[in-house]
Amino acid sequence: MGDSGNVSTARLIAFPGAPNLPIFAAQALGFFERASLDLTLETTPSSSVQMQRLIGGQFELAATAFDNVVAYQESQGAVELPEDPDLFVFMGATRIELSLVVAPQVRSFGDLRGRPLALDALATGFAFVLYEMLEHAGLSIVDCELKTVGATPQRWQSLRAGEAAATLMIEPFTSIAIAQGFRVLESSRERLPRYQGGIFAARRGWAAAHRGALRAFIEGYLDGLSWVYDPANRDEAVEILLRRMPAIEPAVAPKVIAKLLTPDTGLTPDGAVDREGMRTVLSLRSRYASPTKRLEAIDRYLDLSEYSAVRRARDPRDAGESPRA
Repeated sequence: MGDSGNVSTARLIAFPGAPNLPIFAAQALGFFERASLDLTLETTPSSSVQMQRLIGGQFELAATAFDNVVAYQESQGAVELPEDPDLFVFMGATRIELSLVVAPQVRSFGDLRGRPLALDALATGFAFVLYEMLEHAGLSIVDCELKTVGATPQRWQSLRAGEAAATLMIEPFTSIAIAQGFRVLESSRERLPRYQGGIFAARRGWAAAHRGALRAFIEGYLDGLSWVYDPANRDEAVEILLRRMPAIEPAVAPKVIAKLLTPDTGLTPDGAVDREGMRTVLSLRSRYASPTKRLEAIDRYLDLSEYSAVRRARDPRDAGESPRA
């Protein structure tokens, strides 16, 4: 898909979760249409499926983890690819907080020894954050049973069914789990204060040929993000979130929104990237990934030119990156 007359088209594949709220809002309120973009959104069951579909051309855009882009660009992903992935990050999304949610009977890291832990994939996504938590607690990955389950909904189901003793979660699943008697053993922010979680990615070849579609997506997303951050829209934002994610109990929604709108635990203001948080991702991947590589060059994975151009067009005083980027 690409540009069709004056209207561009694009397909976005994303993980299920509350961080999609700006996209939900932009769709509901017509912000993408106003930017002349016909956007379709689908969710993915796992990072490997998402990356294969993005790289294979079934989708043009992905809301994914920065770690996934690095993993597949460095041939460290969960699946081998027949060609150069050609991926790059064009906008930030979240400095996400990952919560290690455990079964009610688990009281300490020691209780996880020999128990199954649910992951999206063993070498992508947020697996390395979990490995860092275990190592700091005096455990290693060989002390636990690592199970590849899929995205957060599948991991939550595995935990709830008693098939796993722990898993990493994002909102709203963390709050849903706590409301049902599960507990948070540790937050990623306790070990990793700055961590670039979600970003938006595309293939360089597609982006070069469809700059209009890429800019339209950025513009629509930033409109949705600004709308979500406006306190005057809080009640309607909650309604949109509950409508798109009916598994969230209304009583839990305010806590989910509060986490989402706190920059250190949720959405990144202005869609900026957090370079220090990206360095954390590269440091973890340098330690835990295979084949071993020393990764330090953040700009190898970025091209923020279209993002910066959209921000300058919205406000000529805007340099295109936030003060904390």
